[in-house]
Amino acid sequence: MACFVVPAVEAVAVTIAAAVMKKKHKKQTETANNAERSTEKESATPFYKKLGWLASLLWGGVILLAFEHLWHGEIVPWFPFLTAMSDPTAIREMLIEMATVGVTMSVVVTAAWAVVVAIGNRIAKRVATGANNK
Repeated sequence: MACFVVPAVEAVAVTIAAAVMKKKHKKQTETANNAERSTEKESATPFYKKLGWLASLLWGGVILLAFEHLWHGEIVPWFPFLTAMSDPTAIREMLIEMATVGVTMSVVVTAAWAVVVAIGNRIAKRVATGANNK
């Protein structure tokens, strides 16, 4: 019914955080005169870009799920937009679905992203130390 709302809220928050971090990163790189004074020491990829990956994963899932719910008639183009909102008994079911399915989807996507970022950081660290040893 509305399980995509939870990842959508997370996607909005992550997108805003990434934009703020990108702006801060650009301001820091403008003030730094050389690349050695960069704040990103452990990875060549700035964290705001990694947050952008998470935002892309979340937005992709939200769009796909919203389309699926639209296809099945659970979303309509008139207020209250979610068909479950028009029936008071369905509201409880919708909130339970959001709390179980929506939260689970958000946690799984975020955890998968965190694993990929951790593996990428570890590989980058190995490459950097291997390059220094030669």
